Amino acid sequence: MSRLTGIALSLLLPFSVQAGDQRYEPLAASTRTVMQKAVSDQAIPAREFIVKAENKQWLITMSSQLKTIISDPQERNDFLSTVHYEATRAGLDPQLVLSVIQVESGFKKYAVSEAGAHGYMQVMPFWIETIGSNEHNLFHLRVNLRYGCTILRHYLDIEKGDYFRALGRYNGSLGQATYPQQVFNAWRDTWTYHAATEPDSVNDY
Repeated sequence: MSRLTGIALSLLLPFSVQAGDQRYEPLAASTRTVMQKAVSDQAIPAREFIVKAENKQWLITMSSQLKTIISDPQERNDFLSTVHYEATRAGLDPQLVLSVIQVESGFKKYAVSEAGAHGYMQVMPFWIETIGSNEHNLFHLRVNLRYGCTILRHYLDIEKGDYFRALGRYNGSLGQATYPQQVFNAWRDTWTYHAATEPDSVNDY
């Protein structure tokens, strides 16, 4: 079985979704300020993203892997461009963020967990009051990813780069192996990026 065939089959199978339940923890004033600034900044224009060759190559590859979930090419490319931008902006691997989305929500934009977490990255609403604005809609693609990436970056900083513990904090399951391992598996098996094997155009997919 080819690698791409394996990826397609894995994406067609039902996800074992582990929706987030981030726990409220008081933030130091300096941390709150940094996170507030992070979620309030504007995104770059899409055109500025796509003109960078390395971004275009990544978009082509990831688009081929996500087409079984998001069939519309424009919607898929908008989604992936936003993931790449928000992840990179937060100092995260975009493939890690795709893995978190897969495990947290199964790529369902309007997913709501039993605990009340919202959207692709399953962000808890208390974060709006903590670092954001009441105008922020956690079901909006960029807003959800901006919050999710900012929160995951915060947890990675707290845990000094320990992905296992940071992912546990993100999911509200610190100390348990199930969720981090699911994200690691998705990162390794589905969202690995090999820059040397891209097709010539996004339209090929």
